[in-house]
Amino acid sequence: MADAQIGFGSDFLRGVTSVGEVLSITPPSLTRDVVDATHMKSTEGWREYISALRDGGEVSVEIQSKPSSTAFQALVADLADDDPVSYSIGFPDGSSWTFSAFLTGLESTDPLDDRITSTATFKITGKPVFAAS
Repeated sequence: MADAQIGFGSDFLRGVTSVGEVLSITPPSLTRDVVDATHMKSTEGWREYISALRDGGEVSVEIQSKPSSTAFQALVADLADDDPVSYSIGFPDGSSWTFSAFLTGLESTDPLDDRITSTATFKITGKPVFAAS
């Protein structure tokens, strides 16, 4: 049997409140920098590296909501706020990501014959925490 699941049932929270009717979530894109530590006597001329700083990356969430909704208005307020906000992603299996982040982008689409959607992009500050179910 495959070790897979669909995203149905996942949620994106601002504090303890859902940001609205979530359509898709892109979880943290974790990275680690490395620093070149190569020197004149590096073995057989191979480059050597040392571990450097880690980065929690970005998170994005797509929601469907009316621009007048409380959830959308909270996102607009977060974009104006200079302090990070606590967010979390809950998955159907009970696992989760929790992190502090700045809202760095909020883009909406308003098509003639389809639902209005918005995509919010967040930059994580500090260490994101993953909790297994």
